Amino acid sequence: MTNIAINRISQFEEALKKAIPIDQLKIEDESHLHAGHIGAQGGAGHYRIHIESPIFKGLNRVQKHRLVYDALSAWIPKEIHALAIITN
Repeated sequence: MTNIAINRISQFEEALKKAIPIDQLKIEDESHLHAGHIGAQGGAGHYRIHIESPIFKGLNRVQKHRLVYDALSAWIPKEIHALAIITN
């Protein structure tokens, strides 16, 4: 993983932890799986986020994902081209 990817993931983790009470969090950089993809050409990455939070209880999938997208909105679409979000 590049220093840029490590730095981005650290920033994403910090933003998510400020916005959402988190029990568990794992962010994977999957950008290498999308080499040559139009979104990757500008330097934006593809990430998979596994996140567990008590705040998700009673929310539907769209509501959970909206919380994650809202927390990371400063990086979309320039640094984040695509997110796969797994919530619990």
